[in-house]
Amino acid sequence: MISNREQRSKNMRAVKSSGSKIERRLALALWERGHRYRKNDKSVYGKPDLTFKGLKIAIFVDSEFWHGKDWESTKYNIKSNIEFWHKKIKRNIERDKEVNRYLEQNGWCVLRFWGKEINKDLLHCVSKVEDKINEARRNNNT
Repeated sequence: MISNREQRSKNMRAVKSSGSKIERRLALALWERGHRYRKNDKSVYGKPDLTFKGLKIAIFVDSEFWHGKDWESTKYNIKSNIEFWHKKIKRNIERDKEVNRYLEQNGWCVLRFWGKEINKDLLHCVSKVEDKINEARRNNNT
């Protein structure tokens, strides 16, 4: 019989850094609407989940747990290995801010979506991306 601790450890090891269901869902919706992008482009700082390089649009799909959504209230939900998880998630939050700042200072438009946001209203998320694509294209033509 597997203990809760062993099961949790197994689950955490199975989490991959790219290609989550929510990321694939957004990517597929954009692809089906004719938008072509790069996935996890290592040449772009922060390795965005989706990149429109020519338009300088970087899209990140963030899970609520790993990226600390509503961190000041949700951090109390962590019940084991508290010090480790608080340190790790705080660092993820800081890294996200650093990546946003760097990309924006270098002329990039950064879009970040929470997983639940994509699951709840995919079309709204796609619409936000398309608005930025259209805006970037207009700005490139002027």
